[in-house]
Amino acid sequence: MNEPIPTIVLAGNPNVGKSTIFNCLTGMHQHTGNWSGKTVSNAEGMWKSQHGEIKLVDAPGCYSLSPSSLEEEVAREQILDENCQGIIIVCDGTCLERNLILAMQILSRRKDVVLCINLMDQVRKKGLEIDVAKLQELIGVRVIATESTRKKEMKRELDRAVSELMEKTDKQLKQASEPDCHSPEEIIEKAELIARKVVRQVRPDKDRTLISDRIVTSRIWSFPIMALVLMIVLWITIKGANYPSEVLSNILFSLEKPIYEGLMGFGFPTEFCEMISFGMYRVLAWVVSVMLPPMAIFFPLFTLLEDWGFLPRIAFNMDRCFKCCRACGKQALIMCMGLGCNASAVVGCRIIDSKRERLLAMMTNSLMPCNGRFPILIALIAMFFASSGSLVSAAWLTGIILLGVIATMVGTKVLSKTLLKGMTSSFVLELPAYRKPEITKVIVRSIFDRTLFVLARAASVAAPCGALIWILSNVCLGDETIISYLTDFFNPLGQLIGLDGVILTAFILGLPANEIVLPLIMMMYMGQGSLSDVGNLMAFKELLLANGWTYMTAVNIMIFTLMHWPCATALLSIRKETGSMKWVVVSILTPLIMGVIICFLTSSVYRFFL
Repeated sequence: MNEPIPTIVLAGNPNVGKSTIFNCLTGMHQHTGNWSGKTVSNAEGMWKSQHGEIKLVDAPGCYSLSPSSLEEEVAREQILDENCQGIIIVCDGTCLERNLILAMQILSRRKDVVLCINLMDQVRKKGLEIDVAKLQELIGVRVIATESTRKKEMKRELDRAVSELMEKTDKQLKQASEPDCHSPEEIIEKAELIARKVVRQVRPDKDRTLISDRIVTSRIWSFPIMALVLMIVLWITIKGANYPSEVLSNILFSLEKPIYEGLMGFGFPTEFCEMISFGMYRVLAWVVSVMLPPMAIFFPLFTLLEDWGFLPRIAFNMDRCFKCCRACGKQALIMCMGLGCNASAVVGCRIIDSKRERLLAMMTNSLMPCNGRFPILIALIAMFFASSGSLVSAAWLTGIILLGVIATMVGTKVLSKTLLKGMTSSFVLELPAYRKPEITKVIVRSIFDRTLFVLARAASVAAPCGALIWILSNVCLGDETIISYLTDFFNPLGQLIGLDGVILTAFILGLPANEIVLPLIMMMYMGQGSLSDVGNLMAFKELLLANGWTYMTAVNIMIFTLMHWPCATALLSIRKETGSMKWVVVSILTPLIMGVIICFLTSSVYRFFL
């Protein structure tokens, strides 16, 4: 009978490099999931060590074994699990005293521990020196020093240390020295004492983090800096996505006719072949060609900012703003995630401990334009306001996103005073040192964990939507198609808020994927039975002007693009995360009501002065 595979848990404070160590030891042999009964995701992988095959579990980062959040509760369960054969405690060597608090708590409960002092390159940069041998003598367990840039050495050291740990008997572990402290005060005092004995300053600190943070987190410069960084990211995304999107579109749409001819060759009815080729496949090809290039650029840039240490500073800067809205500062990070994908941001709300504040973040996240809405905004900006170049477009797009930030705060404030009343919770926010991102890891993680994941979910709803659009555009009731009846029905409401029935119908049918809104508008204005390529923007602008569009129409459709219901994928995520249709309805009505009110006001002012 085979012996069970032993389990080792990686534990430590947030931002100490646990994930880097986990990826180094497990390679690609890993998977993610949820702990039983919890909504906190975990990572497990198989590590082929000298001792044999080991299951490695990456526990959530925590500061204490006295849990103050769901993540810390899960981490405590993993660390104290009797079925676990050992713990690797990862510490940030640049702030050893604070990290030792958790280590001393764990050591007061179990001795099958290896202490890994990580980020030693940052330790040297700060002019510090850590006496590893002295630390090992004081705490009575194996201590090793590692740095993320030297992965082979890291893996070799951990391999040797854990193999030695696994070979120890229970009797030997019990004989290991035990910290003579148990109360929180004693543990903190012990951690301070040990840190003073093993850490010394050998030369002046060369780290410029504190100097940089005085500017990046200042009350005067923080928000202009955030806006500038956002504009640069958007400019790179817009500039870089144009050509790949065109090439991908040409490739995908070139397959449309062969698919149609192939289906006809098998003897399928003409209507079925057209629905599959010019309905399902055309919408799918459109979504992929429009979404993939900007996501493949934006997500890596977003992850680079995350690894560099800029995103935690955004949360710090925005914390006081969300406190005024009776929400949590972590909502700033969720808001940033929404720029990539609202559905992913909804899942990301798990990092917020309070259920009330988690719901606030979910209900207002769609007020941030995602990659699916960027094509609409960029096209309208280029046609009506900034035909001179992508830099001006990026500036306009940055302004629209800042409007989304303001709308998010207003929506959060209103909900916190009505449906979601309650007290604001506090949270611990660590500002890690600025670190050089690992480019290869960032690209791989962004493409596989974010870009392809989001694209797959969007594609899964886009194809059925394509079939529905074809049916509505080709099936007649009397003398008109079903889609014509819809545009006539919604036209009075559309005219009231400065739009029209075609625009509202396009947004409704674009529920699965916002990328198809503009092609739908073109299709309905031209009276075609299937989606059309927008093609030349200036020609499209002439079509829009011929159908009654003004510059105020363009402004209102940009506002409505920013403030309307979440896409189908985001709604499904909200339903799954909350387990209630009530909050799905609230998430639809919150941005929609705001968008209708603002569009009505802008159009009323325009008509008054006109």
